[in-house]
Amino acid sequence: MTRGSKSHKVEADGVPASELWDVYATLRFVCSCFMSCSRRSSARSRSSAATAASAPSPRSQSLHQEEFVKIDNENRVKEAVVVAGDILKLVFTSYLTRLEIIEKGRPCYSVIRSTIEYEYDDGHPELEDAASTAPLDAAAEKIVQYLKEQKVIQSSA
Repeated sequence: MTRGSKSHKVEADGVPASELWDVYATLRFVCSCFMSCSRRSSARSRSSAATAASAPSPRSQSLHQEEFVKIDNENRVKEAVVVAGDILKLVFTSYLTRLEIIEKGRPCYSVIRSTIEYEYDDGHPELEDAASTAPLDAAAEKIVQYLKEQKVIQSSA
């Protein structure tokens, strides 16, 4: 098995880490990034699962199910593993997504770090290119933009 990891940071100048975490800590974030999603929780465990269907693309519609394995409100970290779906059937043997909201030195300045950790069968180096933080980065940029726009609307009201 070959393991890999990719990470990317999106700066959120003008948006406090606490406001970003209010969005990322909830299932609303997942539902805003995908075409559809549903949630189920187990009464016996503290985990939640979300079924997410990404928006259709010209090449395919990727369906997968994620299970949130860590939601750390104190350190603002959220991790989810893909437990079923196309991404595991077609490409990877394991796939974890980690989202971290990092407060930087000055007020109202934070960073969203998106990390993916993945594993795939040896002998398929071309699969390395299939792993990308691009969808997470695009979502992060949209969320930062939305929160900034809300501040402008609230300050002009």
